[in-house]
Amino acid sequence: MESWLKESGAVGLDELELANFQVTGRGVKSLQYFKEGERVLTIPCGILWTVEHAYADPLLGPALRSVQPPLTVEDTLATYILFVRSRKSGYNGLRSHVTALPTSYSSSIYFTENELEVCAGTSLYTITKQLKRQIEEDYASLVARIFGQYQDLFPLDKFTIEDYKWAVSTVWSRGMDFVRPDENSIRLLAPFADMLNHSSEVKQCHVYDASSGNVSVLAGKDYKAGDQVFINYGPLPNNRLLRLYGFVLSNNPNDSYDIVLSTHPTAPFWEQKQKLWISAGLDSTCTISLTLTDPLPKNVLRYLRIQRLDESDLSVMQVDATDGIINESNEVEVLQFLVDSFCGLLENFGTQLEMLEEQLAAGVHPPGGNAWAAAHVSLGEQRVLRLARKRAEDLLAAAESGRGRRGYLSPLAQCANCDKVSGPFMLCGRCKAVVYCTRTCQVVHYKEHKVVCRVMSTASKNGLEMN
Repeated sequence: MESWLKESGAVGLDELELANFQVTGRGVKSLQYFKEGERVLTIPCGILWTVEHAYADPLLGPALRSVQPPLTVEDTLATYILFVRSRKSGYNGLRSHVTALPTSYSSSIYFTENELEVCAGTSLYTITKQLKRQIEEDYASLVARIFGQYQDLFPLDKFTIEDYKWAVSTVWSRGMDFVRPDENSIRLLAPFADMLNHSSEVKQCHVYDASSGNVSVLAGKDYKAGDQVFINYGPLPNNRLLRLYGFVLSNNPNDSYDIVLSTHPTAPFWEQKQKLWISAGLDSTCTISLTLTDPLPKNVLRYLRIQRLDESDLSVMQVDATDGIINESNEVEVLQFLVDSFCGLLENFGTQLEMLEEQLAAGVHPPGGNAWAAAHVSLGEQRVLRLARKRAEDLLAAAESGRGRRGYLSPLAQCANCDKVSGPFMLCGRCKAVVYCTRTCQVVHYKEHKVVCRVMSTASKNGLEMN
């Protein structure tokens, strides 16, 4: 593969080599010193795996163009890879890259039922089940739409569902995504660059040159000769790392849990609430990530406060979305719903956090194995949800203890700007509906709050109690 890459114009290969490392397995080793930010490798546009190149292929292109609507980016790249792998002659360069690819993957779609059951209750468990069904459906569609139509190009003994599953996993685990200057995205595979392993300890360092179409890798930190060279896939949680790349990080600081908030269009006052959601930068269906550092984001509360507005609230909330407490009963209802929901989600986990920790410490799940990886996904998601539940419980206790009370030190208080929940606080002097922990937070938040403040203060003057 390296000879083909050099002949095709790749730069930097003389200073790098493929090697096996104890922890990560195969990776890329530096043969010289690189300073952080220095260019390590460049793969030219002409040998990248892209949708454009698939369509430009004289044999594959016409078959792809005949399919309407077009195949997805993932299916196009997967078909391209399988097509090249199946050719007995030609495509020598690309086939040398395919030969260098792993013959198997360890992402969650390859787990046995028992291995996957270790993370029962996680988002990964649900998504993996869905992906397994989706792969079967997508493969059947490809057979009907293109593989079965051009069996001279796609012999079905080389385009089985297991072949397709392998090719899709290749795209998931080795694809790179970039955004072009025109804001259109591009997904591609870059030979040799895709052999670099991930490390969260280096800066994100793979770049796409829109003018040339080349992909380059920069040094994400200083390297000396003999070091493994890494790239950074981004701040990904374990549920995503295992689903796409087949590995996890112990005590991953980026662990998260995605919740989906949705309201059906037939719900009462849906159109009025939709306007409020849009004004808050939300929609009637939102996916919001709960994280270790922000287990209960503002947007979760904003969404649910709007969702639970009743007719009397909506009569004075026509202009902007709420960025603070609307009234005590609405707030208590929202927080009680969250506490109940988080409790329900946590109860659904097949193995509770403490038991998982004991099992891992006792070696019940061999380190590095599929069950071990699934256990770490479950640990991360449970930790996030427990933090979210604790946060909601604290806010609910403050809200319930502050019912019917007003004042500078209201226990119901939560800073509308930074979400601080411990006082003292000061009420907004105009609407008396939101509080701030400092004058600085009040000034910073005023641009966002002023429209709501005007509406609430008007309602107060008209005899409508808003908090």
